[in-house]
Amino acid sequence: MITSLYILLISVVAGTLGSILGLGGGTVITPALTMLFGIDIRYAIGASLISVIATSSGSAVAYIRDKITNVRIGMFLEIATTTGAITGAFIGGLIAPNLLYVLFGFLLLYSAVMMLKRRNEELPQNVKRSPLSEKFKLNGQYYDKALKKDVAYNVDNVQGAFGVMYGAGIISGLLGIGSGSFKVMAMDMFMKLPLKVSSATSNFMMGVTAAASAGVYLLRGEIDPKIAAPVALGVLAGATLGTKIMQRMKSKTIRKIFIPFLAYIAIQMIIKGVRV
Repeated sequence: MITSLYILLISVVAGTLGSILGLGGGTVITPALTMLFGIDIRYAIGASLISVIATSSGSAVAYIRDKITNVRIGMFLEIATTTGAITGAFIGGLIAPNLLYVLFGFLLLYSAVMMLKRRNEELPQNVKRSPLSEKFKLNGQYYDKALKKDVAYNVDNVQGAFGVMYGAGIISGLLGIGSGSFKVMAMDMFMKLPLKVSSATSNFMMGVTAAASAGVYLLRGEIDPKIAAPVALGVLAGATLGTKIMQRMKSKTIRKIFIPFLAYIAIQMIIKGVRV
């Protein structure tokens, strides 16, 4: 009972951070369950997938209602991640996983450095409209509660973001990892969206991806209700809280919190790649 309560409290923190940063709760949940509670990695990953679904469910509704989520971009990029995941499943025996870990680890590390240079940037400036963004009507607008004004934004380099998301789908399919960090990075670095839009849209997309993966783990019997239940409840409560906090924060504050998480994920991927 006490263990479940601790898991619940950690899940609230994970859900709050996941909702604000667009990473899902798995970044915190998986290491916490394995290192603090000694839970088998398979069940930790299963619970982590549940946490991602809960984060998406708790935050997506609020972000869509407040028109921060760009649903068109989310569905467009989901085509790339889904296709990439299918590709990854087919070519699993042809590509060395350690090379992918190192490659994408350095890509995330590079993105963290680029974000660090823009750490004081509140909104993207002088963003050109991509012809594809015009064709698919991806440009948008939202009301920023922190700035207290409407923010209109253009979408750039749609092809580059699509390519990154396809690659993220491949590595997700091959290695069974989430791709929230790639989603936010692709939208922030390539499409040059406001960070709040990137985070909200990433939250919307993650639930779709995680639901498919969670079904596989459920069929394998690797989702334990005694672990998944407090995780889901805690993350859902945290995600609901996170949506309220995020909308009151400035984008540059979110970026300064996001950069260390991105660097941590990048370093972990590089270390895993070297060890494989």
